[in-house]
Amino acid sequence: MLNLPSPRAEVLDRRQQIARDLRALLGRDDLLITSANELKGYETDGLACYRTVPMLVVLAEDTAQVAAVLRYCHDNEVPVMARGAGTSLAGGALPQQDTVVLGLSKMNEILEVSAENKTARVQAGVTNRNISTAVDDLGLFYAPDPSSQIACTIGGNVAMNSGGAHCLKYGVTTNHILGVTFVTMEGEVVEIGGEAFDLPGYDLLGLIVGAEGQLGVVTEVTVRLMPKPEAARPLLAGFDSALDAGACVAAIMATGRTPVAIEFMDRPAILACERFTGAGYPTDAQALLIIEVEGSEAEIETELAFVEAMAREHGATSISVAEDIVSAENIWKGRKSAFGAIGQISPDYLCMDGTIPVTKLPNVLEQIYAIGDRYGFEIANIFHAGDGNMHPLIMYDSHQPGVLDRVEDCGADILRVCVDAGGCITGEHGVGIEKRDHMPLMFSPEDLEQMKALKRGFDPKWLLNGGKVFPLTETGIPAGQVDPTQGLH
Repeated sequence: MLNLPSPRAEVLDRRQQIARDLRALLGRDDLLITSANELKGYETDGLACYRTVPMLVVLAEDTAQVAAVLRYCHDNEVPVMARGAGTSLAGGALPQQDTVVLGLSKMNEILEVSAENKTARVQAGVTNRNISTAVDDLGLFYAPDPSSQIACTIGGNVAMNSGGAHCLKYGVTTNHILGVTFVTMEGEVVEIGGEAFDLPGYDLLGLIVGAEGQLGVVTEVTVRLMPKPEAARPLLAGFDSALDAGACVAAIMATGRTPVAIEFMDRPAILACERFTGAGYPTDAQALLIIEVEGSEAEIETELAFVEAMAREHGATSISVAEDIVSAENIWKGRKSAFGAIGQISPDYLCMDGTIPVTKLPNVLEQIYAIGDRYGFEIANIFHAGDGNMHPLIMYDSHQPGVLDRVEDCGADILRVCVDAGGCITGEHGVGIEKRDHMPLMFSPEDLEQMKALKRGFDPKWLLNGGKVFPLTETGIPAGQVDPTQGLH
């Protein structure tokens, strides 16, 4: 576990000078947050077990201000971190105490919508859900749908390559980004991509999406919009065994037929979500699958019959199908509220994010439960089963002495199981702080050095989003980075 040092006197002294400089640069007092009480609102993100108050916060309103702040920070060697809504579950938006947090939440305008090209250009602070809301009357929607989509911003989605329940059919963020306005650490504004669907040259978008804010700051995004399906309907299938439900998922995917979504919940998650939302989940089941299909009414009936047959073949004890829009929305409300629901039955939890081949689901689930038993933690499993994106939630009480060390060890063992099964350490949450020291599970020293070389090419002084992604050396500092652990727990 990382330590939280006390604020250094030199950090506090430097804060005053930097604040004066940035006020003069921006010509505005209201764009800076410097008071101790207000800064506490930026001390953590969705990985709330770690907290560090940043040096100060700048609330940028446009790309020009972002460029000016980055240029100043580069010239004065000030660490900086971009932040949207702070919903990261991997510590991706956790600051350091000598860091300027560059808040993008004020940049929340939808700048342009092209129904003809099926694209939208939006600022980085626009929430995921609001893109679909803005184009709903055009018969379009933005497909990636993280569970936090009501709050999370498109800039953060780009940074972490976010997914969601419907990425099984539609893909994750990288499949829906056509262009970005990108500001380098030196303050240079670069336009990459645009409305075209197949640009020539190097795939710089593929480099930036998922880079976790290590290479620059994205201020505007051009997204691909999709035509809304004619109709969609989810089915609930309850099982007496989590392993049976996992086997059902593997069998469905092995047929080559792809529902729009397959979501998994085990019994602790079912009970928590039902109590939280009253979604109508089968509370006598040990595991639950939410399987959604879409298309014309005839296609939906055919696919639902197929899914129901597969579920019964694998031991489903209950089947229910949403009969109207209200019941369908209620089913998804339960799933989208799952992480909040778990918070009502456990003081704290750590949400993992490993990905495995779907054929390994039954075996990996069995190992995850065994790991939880070994460490003495109850684990609730809620995840995107169709693409093998596991989200085991390790439930614990942070008031117990030394418990966080054990939780982190438990999580590390779960990630090892995922990698050993042929998977990886993250599917959509990113590496951030949470998984940085587990990168060697997947990557050799040579692989990591290539990544660091790329980072140095964009950010030679290692000023952007420090202490994230790359594992720490024995001294706590990756090669070429200055004091990345300062302020991290």
